[in-house]
Amino acid sequence: MNDHANSFGSAAAAYERGRPGYPSAALDWLLPAGLPRVVDLGAGTGKLTRQIRDRGLPVTAVEPSPGMLDELARAVPGVPAVRGSAEDIPLPDDSADVVLVAQAWHWVDPERAAPEIARVLAPGGRLGLIWNLRDERTDWVRRVGEIIGNQELDRSTVVGAPFGPIEVAHFEWVETLGPDRLIDMVASRSAIILLSPVERAAVLNEVRRLAATHPQLVGRTEFALPYIAECARADLPR
Repeated sequence: MNDHANSFGSAAAAYERGRPGYPSAALDWLLPAGLPRVVDLGAGTGKLTRQIRDRGLPVTAVEPSPGMLDELARAVPGVPAVRGSAEDIPLPDDSADVVLVAQAWHWVDPERAAPEIARVLAPGGRLGLIWNLRDERTDWVRRVGEIIGNQELDRSTVVGAPFGPIEVAHFEWVETLGPDRLIDMVASRSAIILLSPVERAAVLNEVRRLAATHPQLVGRTEFALPYIAECARADLPR
């Protein structure tokens, strides 16, 4: 993992406040039928973990950052959570039916992660990947991207053996948030976390100025932030 991947622990509270969850339709598509045992790999502060728990499914969170795990324990109390990575998952063989990786596969080494995830999965088990992408067809959302320096994530869905073919799907959805959560969302991005304090403050002030002056936002305490959830899934042979 690089500095970007390791940066989130220092901004765990902002991550928890500012990052969105995931649309139900995407989870319906990613999750197998029935009552699968789920591992949320790279769980962060548990944004996806709580949605899986709220569906009544057994879920274990795996996350490399102690700071993120501490925030997860506060946000999703009672859910099993362990420190680990996609390349080294501290769970037994055949202990899950689906492993989900939300907003994190781009930090992973697929050649090492795929066989390790396959080890944890039962035969026929599934790997599901999801990313939330801001929909910049809306002008103010495009402006946010310009301010924070849009950096395209490498959303490669290469998984490799022993998994089968990859299926991909996209789901449009909207999150309602206010100016404070918008600031937290920006502040929790790895590229912003790694800036100097002066540079970070300048970027956040630009976002505050946008929220206070853009015609689509001015005077509003809440507004709609459109997203596209990009999803991929691949199954093991039975």
